[in-house]
Amino acid sequence: MALKPVVLCLSRSGEVVARKIAKMLGAQVHGREGRVDVADAYFPNALEYTRALFASGTPIIGVCAAGILIRAVAPVLADKRVEPPVVVVSDDGEFIMPLLGGHRGANRLAKQIAEAINGKAAITTAGDIALGFALDEPPAGYRLANPESAKSVMAEMLGGAGVRITGESLFDIPADENGTVEICVTDTPKEGSDVRLVYHPQRFALGLGCSRGADADEMWALVEKSLTDAGIAQGAIASVNSLDLKADEPAIIAIARRLNVPFRLFNSAELESESARLANPSDVVFAEVGCHGGSEAAALSAAGGEATLVVEKQKTANCTCAVARAWSPITEIRGRARGKLSIIGIGPGQHSWRTPEASALIAEAEELVGYGLYIDLLGPLAAGKTRSDFPLGGEEDRCRFALEQAGKGKNVALICSGDAGIYAMGALVFELLDRGPDAFGVSDAARRVEVVSTPGVSALQGAAARAGAPLGHDFCAISLSDLLTPREDIIKRLNAAAEGDFVIAFYNPVSKRRRTLLAEARDILLEHRPADTPVMLASSLGRPEEHIRYRNLSDLQVDEVDMLTVVLVGSSHSRLAQLGEGPRMFTPRGYARKIDGDLAG
Repeated sequence: MALKPVVLCLSRSGEVVARKIAKMLGAQVHGREGRVDVADAYFPNALEYTRALFASGTPIIGVCAAGILIRAVAPVLADKRVEPPVVVVSDDGEFIMPLLGGHRGANRLAKQIAEAINGKAAITTAGDIALGFALDEPPAGYRLANPESAKSVMAEMLGGAGVRITGESLFDIPADENGTVEICVTDTPKEGSDVRLVYHPQRFALGLGCSRGADADEMWALVEKSLTDAGIAQGAIASVNSLDLKADEPAIIAIARRLNVPFRLFNSAELESESARLANPSDVVFAEVGCHGGSEAAALSAAGGEATLVVEKQKTANCTCAVARAWSPITEIRGRARGKLSIIGIGPGQHSWRTPEASALIAEAEELVGYGLYIDLLGPLAAGKTRSDFPLGGEEDRCRFALEQAGKGKNVALICSGDAGIYAMGALVFELLDRGPDAFGVSDAARRVEVVSTPGVSALQGAAARAGAPLGHDFCAISLSDLLTPREDIIKRLNAAAEGDFVIAFYNPVSKRRRTLLAEARDILLEHRPADTPVMLASSLGRPEEHIRYRNLSDLQVDEVDMLTVVLVGSSHSRLAQLGEGPRMFTPRGYARKIDGDLAG
């Protein structure tokens, strides 16, 4: 899904231009606090804010000095093939320059903006300057089969080579029958080369069906043979389509990924409306799923009312396939998407501890679900998105809601602090999916969504990093909350961890009503390790109010710990190193013993 750009405005002198650009693109204006009067969202620090947007893959249009954007994104530049477009616009709107991603949309954005606000687009890429277009950026509805050859073909053209045009003309290029390079536009399979670019009009919609759990290789063999027999290039397929009951079929999902096209779903009523156009209607299929055709109806529904079947239903033992052809390239993808739920840990909250993958998934999401404070910590990534805030407690309702929203075909992000798989919502999501409907599970539609998890910086990791290296040897984590875990189980684990001499991270150490378990844990540990064992108390990690302090185990007091504090208790081998920056806690792994042994040997 292409992300909408964000228009950044840093001063009042650029507000009028910023709002014009945002209105033209249907985008939001994000303004600098205290320097911009009217914006959809505000930020205090331009460099950090821009960097967070860029890391999430969000296209950026900055109405500001170019140097600000350059300084912001420079530390996170990595791969130009995946980085989002960055465009700078002068405050008066006279000059518009793509800084990054010229052939990933920045040049096109600059030209659009220049036309809308009567400015000058300062395009610097060689092809656009000399020819006025980019060969690796075809019109909507067309796919370049060999983008890796665009550079060499462009170089030939810039060197004066003539161009043979095969098929329709996509660019304003004079045709030369004797040209040494070729621009070929065709529905059929054709090999590209360093002197031939092949473009496929995406006029075809692929409809698929299968038995439950069908083999992906069987499905691919059917699709490949059907397209080959019909003379249809794989790059000419615009979408893979099926009945919504097949949303979670691995074989169909694999085909969409292999073809790198959207996977779209239709309900039985939508497919039944195509029954008059089916070549192979089936009463058996109707009895099973409520429509007379699966693959044929899905292909026709996706290709539109004027489409025709060019590949009637083909089948193997477990799979079916059909192809419909539209009159023109398909630019509007019909049907609904398969829902997606991203379970995201955002770390302690600061954007520098949030992974780029997490930021990208949040940016792609249509709806954010989570505890309101955690969503607030997202800053620019939450601006303009539908959000469903839940209070602390009611975690099951929160996860169920997120799954059911995804079941409607939405892209939903479930926002957790730390790592979502460590004492957070990840396990509960999969528990709900694993439950039967009679055990307070979720709907069938919610069970068919795509679920992805992304790692976050847990409180355990954050505290350890601040401490030094207390997890340098074996460690464990224990939650002291007895809301979901019986107290006797917690005591059993405390004794086992104490006897095993693990470094221990205590999560949920205390609450307003629960004040004794931490003291009991301290006393159990004192039976197995020295009184001066170092203990780290880390509160509000990664936030402005972060507070780190160290205690001896025997001096650990419950009253200086709250629910925002992680308690790290060292093993009998852990100790503090006194450095210029203050004490650092570490647990030796045994290298000193190894060296002594080597010397003795």
